[in-house]
Amino acid sequence: MKFLLIVSAFAIVGSCAETKYSTKIENLENSVKIKDSELIIEYSNSITATDLKSRLAVFASEEFQGRGTGKEGQKKATDYLKKFYKSKAIAPAVNDSTYYQTIPADFLPEGIGTSENVLAYIKGSEKPEEVLIISGHLDHLGVENDSIHFGADDNGSGSMAITEIAEAFKLAELQGHSPKRSILFLHLTAEEIGLQGSKFYVENPIFELNKTIANLNIDMIGRVDERHENNPNYIYIIGADRISKELQYISSKTNEAFTNLELDYKYNAENDRNRYYYRSDHYNFAKQNIPVIFYFNGEHQDYHKPTDTHEKINYPLLAKRTKLIFATAWQLANRTHFLTHNEEI
Repeated sequence: MKFLLIVSAFAIVGSCAETKYSTKIENLENSVKIKDSELIIEYSNSITATDLKSRLAVFASEEFQGRGTGKEGQKKATDYLKKFYKSKAIAPAVNDSTYYQTIPADFLPEGIGTSENVLAYIKGSEKPEEVLIISGHLDHLGVENDSIHFGADDNGSGSMAITEIAEAFKLAELQGHSPKRSILFLHLTAEEIGLQGSKFYVENPIFELNKTIANLNIDMIGRVDERHENNPNYIYIIGADRISKELQYISSKTNEAFTNLELDYKYNAENDRNRYYYRSDHYNFAKQNIPVIFYFNGEHQDYHKPTDTHEKINYPLLAKRTKLIFATAWQLANRTHFLTHNEEI
């Protein structure tokens, strides 16, 4: 009898503890409120399929030779991005003088040479030392067996989405609506050879990592995979709840308010055999305990092939997905407090 009473007592304590945790989770979710809806809609309208198409036609063109890390085509891609930010008066982030974070040859695999991340930013009006990072890799596979791997979806789509998001935030800033936190637009090199650009950034950060609220990483958002052929109105969300459940709640409620995409969490499963959570640049930020979202459309028949060309991009869908990321970034950059991490619940 005594044993049964002790077991029962433990069961009650365990139940109370679990109830307390579930209550905290519920309160956390309920505390997420969407703000600035009219402003977000206004500036989202500057993100267009037409702009994305005209830019990606250049970025994934023959001239850029597949943007192989360290190659001439990759240098042209970084120059293209630098000129874009300069033309829009979006400031450089490295010592206020250059848009490049140079990665020395000895950091990269042998034979690659030097390469560059491209960094631009908009300074926060209230908490400039805190930063939201919006990232995507600019490199691709270059030329293999005399065939150009154009990399329109991988990751021309993400690269051009970042330029549209940056332009929308710049327009807001010019009209008196600067973000409270700084926003870093981070185009990473050397992802295809082992996430080297993001690894270099976290080892040589421009903004303090412990003051980085989150990383929104965009890698392939311009196509539709076989799983969604009959319902292309989707995006895979990977990693959003791994470090901060609050980030996933913000993501979900933002989508409900503005874009109504299907947020597919299939590849966020801990036992996902594809291990996508570990395969793009957000992972190097996650390893630093920075909350992340990886936006992804899934693989398709042209993945890592020369046939990944710009005319196969679904530009209206690319624009819609870009608007979701912009709206989510707006919420994060303008929220009153830092994200609650799961370990704090």
